[in-house]
Amino acid sequence: MAGRDKPKQSKRPAGVCIPWEQKLAELEKISGDKELLEKVWQDIDVLAYIYIWHCLLSF
Repeated sequence: MAGRDKPKQSKRPAGVCIPWEQKLAELEKISGDKELLEKVWQDIDVLAYIYIWHCLLSF
């Protein structure tokens, strides 16, 4: 099968939709607790990941 490219391997960790580093680059200067913001982002992001898998597997 010449000419077929292999699928790109994601460097994204399992259970992550949008990595914190990517989201941090999109944000303006953070004046509060960066560690707390990172934890909240990761908690919300994992819920999105679980929701996507639930939709894929349930229907």
